Amino acid sequence: MRMYDIIAKKRDGENLTNEEIQFFIEQYTNGSIPDYQASALAMAIYFQDMNEDERAALTMAMVHSGDTIDLSDIEGIKVDKHSTGGVGDTTTLCLAPLVASVDVPVAKMSGRGLGHTGGTIDKLESVSGFHVEISSDEFVKLVNQNKIAVIGQSGNLTPADKKLYGLRDVTATVNSIPLIASSIMSKKIASGADAIVLDVKTGAGAFMKSKEEAEELAKAMVSIGNNVGRQTMAVISDMSQPLGRAIGNALEVKEAIDTLNGRGPEDLTELTLTLGSQMVVLGGKAETLTEARKMLEENIQNGKAIEKFKEFLTAQGGDASVVDQPDQLPKASHIIELEAKDSGYIKGIVADEIGHAAMMLGAGRQTKESEIDLSVGIVLNKKVGDRVEKGESLLTIHSNTTNLDEIKEKLYNNISISSSSVQAPELVYQMISE
Repeated sequence: MRMYDIIAKKRDGENLTNEEIQFFIEQYTNGSIPDYQASALAMAIYFQDMNEDERAALTMAMVHSGDTIDLSDIEGIKVDKHSTGGVGDTTTLCLAPLVASVDVPVAKMSGRGLGHTGGTIDKLESVSGFHVEISSDEFVKLVNQNKIAVIGQSGNLTPADKKLYGLRDVTATVNSIPLIASSIMSKKIASGADAIVLDVKTGAGAFMKSKEEAEELAKAMVSIGNNVGRQTMAVISDMSQPLGRAIGNALEVKEAIDTLNGRGPEDLTELTLTLGSQMVVLGGKAETLTEARKMLEENIQNGKAIEKFKEFLTAQGGDASVVDQPDQLPKASHIIELEAKDSGYIKGIVADEIGHAAMMLGAGRQTKESEIDLSVGIVLNKKVGDRVEKGESLLTIHSNTTNLDEIKEKLYNNISISSSSVQAPELVYQMISE
């Protein structure tokens, strides 16, 4: 088998066989195929696409290029959730303990984030003592015992994906549905989940800016998951403005605590219940989404959800007293209100630019080497559709510096106010299960 022939075949719009895809992934991962040939194939895929069988084969070839996580010793159906990313996306912090509180096992493998804020692990490390450096045996034991645990990503999970993504990033082939879908799904499948719920974002703060792009990606990932034996469904949700109100690590932990106590922002609470209901049904604990949602709502109201969060934090070394005393979380030295310059209705909050402002404060990483400041960030006091009076606070900046002119200018430039009333955007656009 020659790489040249595989490139030519895909260039001409033909379908690749499982063996050809497996050959490419194996040989590229071990260094036998040079970058220039791999980039040629990526470009051919970009223009010629892949059918469902090819996408499934590419995903599984990447899964088997490195380690896979065996969760078979965990009792029950393991359901994982993946978000395609956004600004203020606190859902995992709320979802994991909430779903675990109804006895669906949540065995979560998470990473540290590049971008607006840290990843789930960074956020959880806002809690003093919390750590994810646990053995695989301890991880399995904690999930069986508490129905929830979080561990750091394995260094050798889907190495083919890491290598191929690095190449796509510099060859203008990132925006390819089969390559994006196989990249995401290979990591989820290698992580050992039996069922997967996908939260595919669309809007200014999302990778997929249009609903059409988000739908295409969602359908591709659901198809791959179901084709390789994982029950998979997707929710397409809005990310034209930040989700919830908090953008920043400790600030998002506090917001998650509020949400699990039934006092969270309406949009974050709604999305958490929507995704959680899907996880509970896939996890076999409810027959219908209505029944599942009722179970989750009851556990927020009766305190079981927040107790599960405390149990989870304690089991991994965290000081769970922050749940009842969130003032113990890291706090910034300066709290500044950004006042509205005009009266009217909030017309738009450009999610990615607000996220970038939070990163400029130190809430996120611009490079892998960047240090995150867990205490800083932004809390939105107004969302799209809300009425605001001149001089009223649009948002609160939590900062460890007073040199904020550039950040304030960015925030003002990306929050628009209309004199006429504005309707808030729809939160959930579509659900895809086939």
